[in-house]
Amino acid sequence: MPSEVSAKKGEPIDKALRRLKKKLDREGVLRELRNRRCYEKPSEIKRREGKSLVKRIRKENRAR
Repeated sequence: MPSEVSAKKGEPIDKALRRLKKKLDREGVLRELRNRRCYEKPSEIKRREGKSLVKRIRKENRAR
């Protein structure tokens, strides 16, 4: 389902574009696009996810 932002009457196109960018950022579309820009081997994916898991666990332990 594509993201839509309608420009209001008399609204500058810059404002509508800014709203669209914020909406895409909240939905994670831009992040997903950056991740899929080039091929990533399955072993690299596992390594990256493992690092993020360790990082999250350490962050939680520091907060306690």
